[in-house]
Amino acid sequence: MKRPKFKSIVALANVRLSIKASAVILASSTLVSALLGIFRDRLLNSYYLDTYPTGIDAYTAAFTIPDFMFFILTSGALAVSFIPVFNQRLVSGNKKSAWELSSSILNLMALVTLVASILIMIFADPLVRYIVGPGLDEPGTILAINMMRVIAINPFLMSIATVLSSIQQAVGRFVFYALAPAVYNVGILIGIVWFTNGINIFGVQIFDGGIMGVALGVVFGAILQVIISLIGLIGLGVDYDFKIYWKNHGFRSVIKLLPARSMDQGIDYVNTIVNTNLSSRMGAGAMRSYQQATALHQMPVNLIGVAISTAFFPKMTEDIGEGKEDEYYATFRAGLRTIIWISLPVAAIAYFARGYVVSFIKNGGDPLIASVLATLVVAIFARSVFHIASRGFYARQDTKTPFVVSIIAVGLSTMLAVLFTIWNFGPEGLGYAQSIGAFLEIVILLWLLQRRSHGKLFNKSFYKGVLRMVIATAITGAVAYSLTKFLPLRSTDVSILATLPKFLVISLASVVVYVIAGYFLNLPEVEPIVKKVKKILFRNV
Repeated sequence: MKRPKFKSIVALANVRLSIKASAVILASSTLVSALLGIFRDRLLNSYYLDTYPTGIDAYTAAFTIPDFMFFILTSGALAVSFIPVFNQRLVSGNKKSAWELSSSILNLMALVTLVASILIMIFADPLVRYIVGPGLDEPGTILAINMMRVIAINPFLMSIATVLSSIQQAVGRFVFYALAPAVYNVGILIGIVWFTNGINIFGVQIFDGGIMGVALGVVFGAILQVIISLIGLIGLGVDYDFKIYWKNHGFRSVIKLLPARSMDQGIDYVNTIVNTNLSSRMGAGAMRSYQQATALHQMPVNLIGVAISTAFFPKMTEDIGEGKEDEYYATFRAGLRTIIWISLPVAAIAYFARGYVVSFIKNGGDPLIASVLATLVVAIFARSVFHIASRGFYARQDTKTPFVVSIIAVGLSTMLAVLFTIWNFGPEGLGYAQSIGAFLEIVILLWLLQRRSHGKLFNKSFYKGVLRMVIATAITGAVAYSLTKFLPLRSTDVSILATLPKFLVISLASVVVYVIAGYFLNLPEVEPIVKKVKKILFRNV
C-alpha cells in the first residue's frame, strides 16, 4: 500500500540533520522570517507611523504584556529546560517516560497560559494605563486596551506551538520548527493587507476594519504557527496523552528547572516593559520608533545567535549526558567562535549602513529609528553571543546562574534607562542602556564558564582567534564607512529599489573584505569559504 504523498513529504522533511545542515536551515528560515518581518513593519509604518502615530503606539503597547506572559511562561524557558531532560530519556531508551514528559508539559503549559490569557483580557485597562502606556492620550489608551484583549489569546496558542516545536528540536528535526516563525509573520501580513479593510462573510460584515485588523492578524498568525507545529510531529512516533504525569521524574526535573529560566526570561522582559513605559512619555511615535530599532537589532541576533546556538545545543546536551567533557568544550567553542566570527562584521555594517537598513521598514528612512539603532550595535554582538553562552549552562541543567547574571545586567540596564531618560537622552538613551547591560551580561557568563572549566574552555588559540576577528572587523568597518560616503542616501531615495542596490554593494563589498582579511589573518572559519570559491572558479582546470 502506497504511503500518502503528504506524509511522505513530511517524513522526508523530518529526517535528522547534522549540526551544519540544521544551522543552515535555521538561519535560512530566520532570514525568511526577518524579511517577512521587514515587509510587515514597512507596511505598518507606511500606513500609520506618520499618519496615525497614536494608533501605531497603541498597537506597540498592546503587544507588550501578552508577549511578556509568553516569554516568562514558555518561550526559551521551556526549550532549554525541557530539551536536556527529554533528550536524556530518549538516549537511555526510555521512550515511554519521554512521551509522558512531553504530554505533561504540553498540558500544563496550555492550562497555565490559558489562565494568563484570560487574566490579561480582564485587567487590560489598568495594564495599559499604569504599566505599558501611561504616556498615551485617551484615544490611544482605549485602542491599546481593546487590541490587548484581542492579542491576549496569543500566550495560550504560542505556548502550544512552542512545546510541539521543542519536541522536534530535541530530536534534531528542524524543518517545521524553522517554518513556524515565518508563518506567524504571514498571518500578521494577512491582517495588515486584508483584515484592516474589514471582514465580510457571505455578505455579512462582521468586522469594519481599521488598525484593529492587525491585532486579528496577530492571532491568525499564532493559529497558523500551531498548525505548522502539529504537521511537524508527523512521523516522529509521538505518543500524546491528555494527562499530567505528576510522578514522572523527568517532568519533575523540568518543573524544578523551569522557574529559574522563566524568571530569567521575565527579568529580561521587565526591561522591555520599563522601556515601553519610558518611551510612551517621549511624544507620539517615540514608542514605535524605539520598538522598531530594537526589532531591527534583534533580527541579526535571531539569525546568528539564536539559529546557531539552537543548532549546537542538542549536541552540547548529548556530550554532557554521555560524560564527554572535552567534546562538550570543543562543541561550545566551535559554536561561540562561529557566532563571534559572523556577528562582529554584521554589527559593524549595521552601524555604518543603518540609514539604509531603516529605509527598508519606512519609505525614505527615519532619523530617529536610525539614531536609536546606532546605540544598539554593541547589543547585536552581545546578544548573539549570549544565546550560546547561556546554553553552556543550560546544557548542564543549570538555569540558576544565567538568571542571577540577568538580574545584575537587567538591573544595570533599567537603572541607566531611567537615568538617561531623566537626563533627556531621548529614545537613544534607552538604546545605550541596553548595549551596556547586554555586554556586561556576556562578560560575566563567559568568565564563569571559563572558571568552572578550570581554564580548559578557552585557551590561547581561542583568544588569538577572537583578536584576529576584531582586527578583520576594524578593516571591514573602515571599508563600510568609505562606501557609505561613496554611495550616500539621498532625499530622492524613497523606495526599496533605490536603496537596496546601494545597501547590497556596501554589504557585499564589506563581507568580501572581511573574508579576505580573515584569510590573511589565518582564521580557520574562512577556510571552507575559500575552498568553495576555489572549487567554483577552478573546477574546469
